[in-house]
Amino acid sequence: MQRVFEALASAPRRKILALLAHGELSAGDIAARFEMTKPSISQHLSVLEAAGLVTGEKRGQFVFYRQVRDNLINTLNGFVQEACPVTRPLKRESAERQHASDETA
Repeated sequence: MQRVFEALASAPRRKILALLAHGELSAGDIAARFEMTKPSISQHLSVLEAAGLVTGEKRGQFVFYRQVRDNLINTLNGFVQEACPVTRPLKRESAERQHASDETA
């Protein structure tokens, strides 16, 4: 979860995620939308990939990136559940049920 929040702390990385919200783009197409060097964009993409928020696929001489929506959603959902006073007891109950189930198995 730490890597995800570190990745989301950067405005350019949040913008990259927004660009990838509904499809994939090549690294060059992403870089063309920013006023920074291609190596800087590459570094931002590496951070997003290390956090599991995007995945890259090499096709020929180009790398295409897309969002890994499940990872982003699950991480943010887990964070909200930890911070929310309504869901905290429900998570505890769920963990207790799982623990009891593991003991009987």
